[in-house]
Amino acid sequence: MKEDKETETPVQPRKSIFREYAEAILVAVVLALFIRTFVVQAFKIPSGSMKPTLLVGDHILVNKFIYGVKLPFLDTTLIPIAEPKRGDIVVFKFPEDPKKDFIKRVMGVEGDVIEIRNKKVYLNNKPMKDPYGIHTDPHIISGRARPRDNFGPITVPPDSLFVMGDNRDHSYDSRFWKFVDLAKVKGKAFIIYWSWDGPSSDVRWTRLADIIH
Repeated sequence: MKEDKETETPVQPRKSIFREYAEAILVAVVLALFIRTFVVQAFKIPSGSMKPTLLVGDHILVNKFIYGVKLPFLDTTLIPIAEPKRGDIVVFKFPEDPKKDFIKRVMGVEGDVIEIRNKKVYLNNKPMKDPYGIHTDPHIISGRARPRDNFGPITVPPDSLFVMGDNRDHSYDSRFWKFVDLAKVKGKAFIIYWSWDGPSSDVRWTRLADIIH
């Protein structure tokens, strides 16, 4: 009489603890790099040029997918989705030094005529609705001396943006170095995830999770 043979499942060799951790870390790193490159990236605000919207010590997240999928390092858009519009706060490669990232508000897009008269911004020959811009210096500087308070008119060329900081009297922006190439835009700022007041070492709790407008 034949004995019944039990069906057995082959035992797979168990991975070492080191290999399991290494694989988990590798997957996490690849995923993090993918998200940082194509989806969202964190930035820290180092200057006061965007006050009061953004303060020194604010840590923000930037949506890199909203304007399309770009090929890393080449600034080439593979899948276009949308283009920045007036009022967007964008992070971009600084035209005078592409190794640096700047953040400003879009004031004009392709074809717009921008002019500044005695600190007032004009868009296509009409006063622009500008609820976010502030002025802390009452003095008016002649356009012949500096373009801060009197500038233009100038037309935004194709595939370009005219940007300004909300802290208008203390921002180095398109008034001084003209335009941002659309290809150099990294994304749109959308939320403050952390805020730290360096000099006082205090956390600005009320700013956490603030949506950026």
